[in-house]
Amino acid sequence: MGGNLSCHILTFHSAAKWKAHFDASKETNKLMVIDFTATWCGPCKYMNPVIQEFAAQYTNVEFIKIDVDELMGVAKEFRVQAMPTCILMKKGKVVDKVVGAKKEELQKLIEKHLN
Repeated sequence: MGGNLSCHILTFHSAAKWKAHFDASKETNKLMVIDFTATWCGPCKYMNPVIQEFAAQYTNVEFIKIDVDELMGVAKEFRVQAMPTCILMKKGKVVDKVVGAKKEELQKLIEKHLN
């Protein structure tokens, strides 16, 4: 386990940057997993190493972290009401969603949408 695992995960701190990335992602076939998180949320802390583990394991999937307090508008856009929420997207469309710290469920859905 190297210390560079987090390099597999993109974090956005600006809605404009996120929007540009999101628009570009519509052109690719890549599965995108967006982890909506908050610093004050306990279950989110549990999910952090899980997301890192998956990012290292599924190198062809793009993992993204968005802090709901930082990018409230983006969270609203995706109707995120509880943390953590992981949203799976392909070509700019939501294909699945996991609410809560559910490692196995998230893994199942990643496997399902990989192909």
